[in-house]
Amino acid sequence: MQVFEEIQFFLSQQKPFVCYVKPNEIVWNLLVQQNDEMIEFSNQAGFVFMPFHEGKQVVIPFEGNSFSQGNIEKLEQKLSENFTTQTNQKEAFEDLVSKGVSAIQKDEFQKVVLSRKIILKEQISIVETFQNLISSYATAFRYLFFHPNIGLWMGATPEQLVKINQNHFETVALAGTQLYSENVIWATKEIEEQQFVTDYIVAKVKDKVTKLIISDAKTVKAGNLAHLKSSISGELTADFQANDLIKTLHPTPAVCGLPKENAIDFILKNEGYNRKFYAGFLGEYNKDNQTDLFVNLRCLEVENDVVNIYVGCGITKDSNPEKEFIETENKSMTMRNVLVSK
Repeated sequence: MQVFEEIQFFLSQQKPFVCYVKPNEIVWNLLVQQNDEMIEFSNQAGFVFMPFHEGKQVVIPFEGNSFSQGNIEKLEQKLSENFTTQTNQKEAFEDLVSKGVSAIQKDEFQKVVLSRKIILKEQISIVETFQNLISSYATAFRYLFFHPNIGLWMGATPEQLVKINQNHFETVALAGTQLYSENVIWATKEIEEQQFVTDYIVAKVKDKVTKLIISDAKTVKAGNLAHLKSSISGELTADFQANDLIKTLHPTPAVCGLPKENAIDFILKNEGYNRKFYAGFLGEYNKDNQTDLFVNLRCLEVENDVVNIYVGCGITKDSNPEKEFIETENKSMTMRNVLVSK
C-alpha cells in the first residue's frame, strides 16, 4: 500500500516525518518535514512530540510541510516473534517498587509511577511492525515518528492527554491495570489509584475553567488489558487557554504520581534511566483550531540494533513488588506482540 512504501522511502532518506492513525479511525495521516532541521516547539500549529521531563520539545509544523491522508485498507497480520530480553530486571525493579512503597509509607507522596526500559537486542522490520500495530489496536492512537536528531519511536497509546475544539476541552483520568476479561473486578488499590488521578485533575482546573463535567469511572479495554477511566470536560476561559491547560495536565499523575513534584523528584533520583519521550505526549496541536494530544504510553524506541520497550505501573501503599513487575511484563506484550523481525 502506497503510504507504507512512502514511510520506507522517508526512512531511507532520513527525512523527519510522522504517520499516525487516531483511535477508532481507519484514516492514516502523514506529515513530512521538507528539511531535517530540529524545530523547537513554540506554539506553532503542528504535530508535537514532547518528552516526559526536560529535553527537546519537538514539532513538525503543518505550515510549509507536506500533509496527506488516506484510508487504510485491510492489513494482513504479519507473524510476530517473541524476542528475548537482554537482561533480567525482575530483582532490580522489585527493589525499586519496594523503595517506592516505603517512601509512601513515610508520607513522602501518595502514589508514584515507576517504569523500566526493556532492551531487546533485535533488528525489526519497522514498516511491518507498524502495520501490525495499526491492525492490532484499533481503539488506540497509533503512530510512527522519525527524526534523524531524535530517532525512531512508535506506539499504540490508550490515553488521551487532552482534546480541545475551539474552547471546549476533554481529558481523561486513566489508571488501574489488569488483564482483560468479560467480568473485570477492581481491587481497592486500583479504584483508589484512579480516584487520585481524577481528584488531582479536577483540583487543578476547577477554578480556571467553566461547565466542568466529571463522569463516573468505567472499565475500558486497551489491547489485552483493562483500565479504569473517567472523562472530564469543560470550557476554557480567556485567562486559561490551551497551552495553560496542557502545562497544568502534563505530566499527569497517571505517569508520575501524586503530589506531582515529590513523585517526579523520586523518579528522577531512583529510576536509574532517562525516560526520554516515554510518558511525554504527542499529537496534533492547533490543527484547524483543534488540538488532539495523547500520552506516550505502550511505546518503543528503535536505537541502532536494539529495541527499547518502555513500561511502568502505579505504586500505592498497597503495592506488591512482584505483582507490579508482572503488570509491566503484561504491558510490554502490547509492543512485543507486534514485533516483526527484519
